[in-house]
Amino acid sequence: MRSTSTVALFLFVVVLTAAAAIAVWPSEPGRYLPGDFWPSGRGVKVGGWERETMRLGLDLRGGSYLVLEADPPDNYEGDLGEALDVAREVLERRVNEFGVSEAEVQSASGNRLTVQVPGMSLTDAQNLIGKTAQLEFRVITDANEVVPATGVVNGQTLTMSGQYLKSNTYPSRISTTYAVNFETTSTGAKLMEQITTRALQYAENDPRRLLLIYLDDQEISSAVVQSVISDQGQITGQPSFTASRNLSKQLNAGALPIPLKTVQSSEVSATLGEDSVRDSVHAGEIGLLAVALFMILYYRLPGLLAALALGVYTSLTLAVFKLWPVTLTLSGIAAFVLSVGMAVDANILIFERMKEELRRGRTLNSAIDIGFRRAWTSIRDSNVSTFITCLILYWFGDQFGAALVKGFALTLAIGVGVSMFSAITVTRTFLKMVVGTPLARNHWLFNAEETKSAGSGRAAAKAQEG
Repeated sequence: MRSTSTVALFLFVVVLTAAAAIAVWPSEPGRYLPGDFWPSGRGVKVGGWERETMRLGLDLRGGSYLVLEADPPDNYEGDLGEALDVAREVLERRVNEFGVSEAEVQSASGNRLTVQVPGMSLTDAQNLIGKTAQLEFRVITDANEVVPATGVVNGQTLTMSGQYLKSNTYPSRISTTYAVNFETTSTGAKLMEQITTRALQYAENDPRRLLLIYLDDQEISSAVVQSVISDQGQITGQPSFTASRNLSKQLNAGALPIPLKTVQSSEVSATLGEDSVRDSVHAGEIGLLAVALFMILYYRLPGLLAALALGVYTSLTLAVFKLWPVTLTLSGIAAFVLSVGMAVDANILIFERMKEELRRGRTLNSAIDIGFRRAWTSIRDSNVSTFITCLILYWFGDQFGAALVKGFALTLAIGVGVSMFSAITVTRTFLKMVVGTPLARNHWLFNAEETKSAGSGRAAAKAQEG
């Protein structure tokens, strides 16, 4: 007799699998499945959050990959880590403004940044990110136009920019709000004094009294001038400590821009990427069918249930990849296929223990419980070892900027985690659903009848000899 909890868990697995399958169903199924009668997938959309397709890496989608390294001058005295954080934000803003979707800019070891720009040629990518970030102060004119804030020093008209700030800017708290404190160089002090003196001629609610700060032609701060500023100043009214800290980082980096040099670059054509996706999906489909066929032929009914559990595993894993989202690469797909093998390996351990118990004459329900209990330690140790390996691979990939290694490690870890759920929970639930049915009494369906009969024959022969 099946328990209520088993039925409830079975229904939960069915609903979860259906939801995952709908979420990951491709928008162009005809590219990956035989026939042209398949409905098109629409992705997932909840409010303003949306996932239409899988996030693909450059080797599957095509695009450019660059590794940039900080190349500060010999007399640089600022915080290189903060400067790189701001440089990463600047690059992200640039590629997003260019209209590039799903571009990735990440920090790496050795004062480096990795940039992945899908769908863009290497030349365009280098031109886009190769510009030096410019931080400058601006004001609003009588004609309501935003123009650079300027002053006259030694007979020359100069624009107040980041090069006239010292790299010792820091955030602070004033009552319930936050502020950013900064200092200027000698030239910057003269410029700021002229700029703020002109601004104080206007009323406090007049836009001409505003002092604007722009980074890469994007406004990052707007403040009303309260007094004349020369060698020291304070930008008040920041909404949070995080906002004031971020502005402080941007001002520090703007005080002395960090040059970035390209130490590695590569480009993958979009056509090659599209072919790789299709071939990878086809290879995965063939692999899943081959594994399912082997399990059914060798383990019969448990093998069929394991094949169904494998379908559950595939849907859930791909759903995690899409909704997270995980950037899939060729190495990531290889890790996913490897995790399929590990999921099957767990089922094999369980089924072999079950067969032993059935041959000893136990009921199916008892054989399931004992089989899972005896196989659990082996499954646990195997998967923990794999998790540790994934952690080591991810760490090394992060240290050396090897995105392919990191992708392989992350994808394998997710696949192994879901495979444990599939083997321990899903397969067990499917087997429990068979308990109490006529199928449970047919040992041939569990590949346990032959050995049991042979054992009975030997016992009868010994009785006759006696």
